[in-house]
Amino acid sequence: MVRGARQPQQPRSRLAPRLTGTVEKPPRKRKSRTEFALKEIMSSGGAEDDIPQGERKTVTDFCYLLDKSKQLFNGLRDLPQYGQKQWQSYFGRTFDVYTKLWKFQQQHRQVLDNRYGLKRWQIGEIASKIGQLYYHYYLRTSETSYLNEAFSFYSAIRQRSYYSQVNKEDRPELVVKKLRYYARFIVVCLLLNKMDVVKDLVKELSDEIEDYTHRFNTEDQVEWNLVLQEVAAFIEADPVMVLNDDNTIVITSNRLAETGAPLLEQGMIVGQLSLADALIIGNCNNQVKFSELTVDMFRMLQALEREPMNLASQMNKPGMQESGDKPTRRENPHKYLLYKPTFSQLYTFLAASFKELPANSVLLIYLSATGIFPTGRSDSEGPYDFGGVLTNSNRDIINGDAIHKRNQSHKEMHCLHPGDLYPFTRKPLFIIVDSSNSVAYKNFTNLFGQPLVCLLSPTAYPKALQDQSQRGSLFTLFLNNPLMAFLFVSGLSSMRRGLWEKCQEYLRKINRDIAQLLTHSRSIDQAFLQFFGDEFLRLLLTRFIFCSATMRMHKIFRETRNYPESYPQLPRDETVENPHLQKHILELASILDVRNVFFENAIDDY
Repeated sequence: MVRGARQPQQPRSRLAPRLTGTVEKPPRKRKSRTEFALKEIMSSGGAEDDIPQGERKTVTDFCYLLDKSKQLFNGLRDLPQYGQKQWQSYFGRTFDVYTKLWKFQQQHRQVLDNRYGLKRWQIGEIASKIGQLYYHYYLRTSETSYLNEAFSFYSAIRQRSYYSQVNKEDRPELVVKKLRYYARFIVVCLLLNKMDVVKDLVKELSDEIEDYTHRFNTEDQVEWNLVLQEVAAFIEADPVMVLNDDNTIVITSNRLAETGAPLLEQGMIVGQLSLADALIIGNCNNQVKFSELTVDMFRMLQALEREPMNLASQMNKPGMQESGDKPTRRENPHKYLLYKPTFSQLYTFLAASFKELPANSVLLIYLSATGIFPTGRSDSEGPYDFGGVLTNSNRDIINGDAIHKRNQSHKEMHCLHPGDLYPFTRKPLFIIVDSSNSVAYKNFTNLFGQPLVCLLSPTAYPKALQDQSQRGSLFTLFLNNPLMAFLFVSGLSSMRRGLWEKCQEYLRKINRDIAQLLTHSRSIDQAFLQFFGDEFLRLLLTRFIFCSATMRMHKIFRETRNYPESYPQLPRDETVENPHLQKHILELASILDVRNVFFENAIDDY
């Protein structure tokens, strides 16, 4: 049974007071409008005077709640997308109204059917809005448990066929509501790694689009077919399949599990910083995306989240909970997902994150973007002389690119240069750049003495390696799912589940040893150790070193530009070229029977 829309559990002081009473009385200006609607609705059911007063009040209250819910929901889009505090009270009010609306239609369904003419698709629309609220609450808070709540409402719509009668009505706008519901449901299922459900939904959506375009002479047929193509490409982005014995595909999750990050040894001296905020920016040309989420963005956001827990299983009481009843939650870093932002948008979000960053916390910036290279030689070598990564131009700039590119003495306007990030190094900053010009961010200067680390992707990959750039970057894949990336560079495209789990266990051992290499190093820059106390950053650092060591040992990665780099530089002999780590990589290759693609004695080959 579908539950009421529980207001997400936040400390009570951070939300507006709850609406009191069973149903609020509408203001006068609303009352006349609601009564007018009431007369219109009831006109077919007999004289208005014949309708019992109680039933009239039920319909009036429902109309008011429905009207109020729509106002509040529509107002959500006017809230600032950045900043973590301004929106909370508004979301709280919206959840409260939708909870009342949902419970009200359940309690008075017969009256609403008879007097209001409530249709099943209207119930589905309310449930869909609640699902959207939970999804957007996930985006605002990064609490993965709210994805489960969104899934439960979307799933109920499908199970109860709330939209089944829409196709019988000659109203294309209702069918579009149904199609949008499917698209939103697919996004939530992708984020929850429910790929079996995704495939079923895609088939149903395809049938619905075909019926829609056949019945109505629509102009958006191409757009809806593009949605199908995008999600199909997104599902197939992983380069390696894990298979059960019956050849069914195993769905693997790459969120942080309880045993995910290597544990700190007793006595390890590391910083006490924690990752609080992350900007995940995607601006790669031609990369697979779905719903303004590129494959690289999708992989990185999962690398910065814990496995979701079901909120319902942690609660004893249905409906909204008092503050003392809230479940124990494990915090994820808050994230902003920015798809092809302009420079001004990116800087606005950066400034908001920087402003709200708590004490002893880290801001992470992940850039997956096309490289922008300097157009001419410069006498100086400052933080604006090496190029950077692409940001989008505003649509209202006419021929702006042509104008500023004519003069090579000017810097690229639509580029995020390393120097643009200097103001934010006043607080602990962790940067990941996946770009063909990632090395521009080697040219950093730590002006303020705060912990600062940049992890930089290779700027090119060997030609012998099949080009997978459309399906996501190899570097980001290593940071998200290092075993899958290792299998791909080893030429493997599928793997049995038993062997996969054996290799994952060995990879956990490798991560533990990498952690020891880092913390026992005598020459490593202290910035790395400052970040090592946070589980997410620890896992990213160990995966980065595994990635770099793997590529340096691989026979086809022979150019300097094929290797990841970092700022500050890591001591190679103690980390990425450590003989103990190289031995582990060869052992992993032996388990997979691909030892022949790696040099046996990598150090001697440099």
